[in-house]
Amino acid sequence: MDDASLVQPRLTAPSIDAVVARYLSARDGGYGAMLGHLVCPVSRLPQLVTELARSAPTRPVDLALVVDTGLGAVPKALSTVFSRSSLLTPRTVETAAPPDVDAVWLERVSEFVPEEVTAVVEPRRPLDAGAEGVEAWLDAVTKVAEHGCTPKLRCGGQRPSDVPTVEQVERFLEVTVGAGRGFTAIGLREAVRPSPETAGDRGRHGVLNLLVAVSRMVAGGEGTVADALHETDARRLVADVEALSDRTVDGVRGLFTCCGLDPDPMSVNEFATLGLL
Repeated sequence: MDDASLVQPRLTAPSIDAVVARYLSARDGGYGAMLGHLVCPVSRLPQLVTELARSAPTRPVDLALVVDTGLGAVPKALSTVFSRSSLLTPRTVETAAPPDVDAVWLERVSEFVPEEVTAVVEPRRPLDAGAEGVEAWLDAVTKVAEHGCTPKLRCGGQRPSDVPTVEQVERFLEVTVGAGRGFTAIGLREAVRPSPETAGDRGRHGVLNLLVAVSRMVAGGEGTVADALHETDARRLVADVEALSDRTVDGVRGLFTCCGLDPDPMSVNEFATLGLL
């Protein structure tokens, strides 16, 4: 699970020194294996490098670099990261795709991102996600996957419209997982989808819901993908997870590679309470 704190709006995001201290402490803690990349916008990279140099980590931090100043800034940013190999290891370069994403734009992304770094592209769902808009979004997701980039699914954010419906998530999974392509997700806040009474009509999505949904696409099992995404009973999801074979687990992890959490990294206590750790 990636720490995506630094991509929050500047006025609400925690300071870089606080994020670095928390990340390094969690990474070196008892459940450090659960922690993924530290997500950082290109515009905040110089401050991150300065803070990491001051903190002197015992090993390099796995970095997910988010493009927020245009693709043209990527080469310089990556040069900075590679020159600080004792502090950072670049794992992904992540960017939003334009509405009319095509092979030419995707090839430009590939040119900027080295082979050893994964290109992650987020086709943005339109604000007015009617039937036509959803189809256009899914078409963009298909183009991203077919080009060899990793599609990103936004599951939450500052606006209610940032939360996709269950049907939209299911169709996203059909395009990516159904084609044997991996994906990442961002904006997750809970291990399990909260009840409508807690989350409101729009609802929010849980990490375990997505894991079980992907497992049903990979290996079948009782219930449908939509059932898994709708489920709010943690006990049922935990039972489904515990029943997965090692082969299915490997398949799911190869497809649902990581997720970015906001506004703060999810406490491992939630998973420990569910008996999963």
